[in-house]
Amino acid sequence: MAAGRAALIALTALAPVSWGTTYAVTTEFLPPGRPLFTGLMRALPAGLVLLALVRVLPRGAWWWRASALGALNIGAFFPLLFLSAYRLPGGMAAVVGSVGPLFVVALSALLLGQRPRARTVLTAVVAAFGVSLVVLKAAGALDLVGVLAALASTASMSAGTVLTQRWGRPEGVGPLALAGWQLTAGGLLIAPLALLAEGAPPALDAPAVGGYVYLALANTAVAYWLWFRGIGHLSATQVTFLGPLSPLTAAVVGWAALGEALTPLQLAGMALAFGATVAGQITARTGAAPGATVPSRATPAAAEPPEVRC
Repeated sequence: MAAGRAALIALTALAPVSWGTTYAVTTEFLPPGRPLFTGLMRALPAGLVLLALVRVLPRGAWWWRASALGALNIGAFFPLLFLSAYRLPGGMAAVVGSVGPLFVVALSALLLGQRPRARTVLTAVVAAFGVSLVVLKAAGALDLVGVLAALASTASMSAGTVLTQRWGRPEGVGPLALAGWQLTAGGLLIAPLALLAEGAPPALDAPAVGGYVYLALANTAVAYWLWFRGIGHLSATQVTFLGPLSPLTAAVVGWAALGEALTPLQLAGMALAFGATVAGQITARTGAAPGATVPSRATPAAAEPPEVRC
């Protein structure tokens, strides 16, 4: 049982690790200044591919639930994330994003009835501090719009994570279909915004095409499937404590592939953030209220219980 849970956590962790490569791919291969188009190319093709694989559409209340989750996890999250990245210096967007566990702790108390524990909150603060040591660099005055966009993107993803666990999945529907619904809904939400704000799609060379294919398939379709699969089996707090792995991966990729140096202070921050991520799995597991996790969704789809009602 413990080995199976560790394997599940490790597989779920691959999602934020994959997301940590987004910055390098975007800066090295994709056309500059097209955040909405990039968000669209990440979400909509991935969603359509997953829908083609599962050939399952929402029914009943799940039409609006999938649309709401798609708006929170994808449609609002992607544009706000890119907006903050363009307007904030250095890794400030990643620092603001690393407070996600605190948002999830608060929303889990409100929507899931999970009482926050002091050590969980402390672990979240330590994780955010560790990330700040890794990515935060000296910069001038902060852009208010960028900070608000970063906070809004983190709150949006956190709300989507908690609601995904609260609503569960319809009976007989797996995480692959759930990911496909949300990515498609989010992509359709981004599409008109990208057209209005950025105009026609840019001309793409071979590296850009390869970059978008990677973002759509590995970085989005597979990663979000693993993420939603993890939410179905672990507590929302456990899942969100894996989030700091994204900026840590970005720092490692920058060092290994882009020639960026890592200072001793950054290395200390990486150790601190990684330690808090591991501690968060233990703290969130032992601190979860009865019924907070959803072990029944770990069983095959045929044995799943009826969907969770509001």
